Amino acid sequence: MSMSDPLGDMLTRIRNGQMARMSVVSSPASKVRANVLEVLLREGFIRGYSRREIRPGVAAFDIELKYTDGEPAIRAIARVSRPGRRVYSKIADLPRYYNGLGMAILSTPRGVLSDNEARSANVGGEVLCQVF
Repeated sequence: MSMSDPLGDMLTRIRNGQMARMSVVSSPASKVRANVLEVLLREGFIRGYSRREIRPGVAAFDIELKYTDGEPAIRAIARVSRPGRRVYSKIADLPRYYNGLGMAILSTPRGVLSDNEARSANVGGEVLCQVF
């Protein structure tokens, strides 16, 4: 069965895995998911991820979740731009999440970036999700 929101599915797997205190969760692989995982890794919200081949032409990511003193590193992760309602933002209009403690992940002409990277590059784009 086809999935209508693959990125939202990956974020839900991460959220559910952290609530269940799992160390590793699995998600089907795609380029957009890899870019979002790379941003989460750069910002320190996950320990790492690896790509594994299930069968020829089908791959999955194993995402290592991060915990600090027994508490999940990601307290809240939510999809902002959905298939039914895309949310675009100029860099001047992009809000700061949780007074700057959280971050937004944007799809920009320069690739998938965190909100801080997008501000320093002065580019806006589609707001994919927010993380705290």
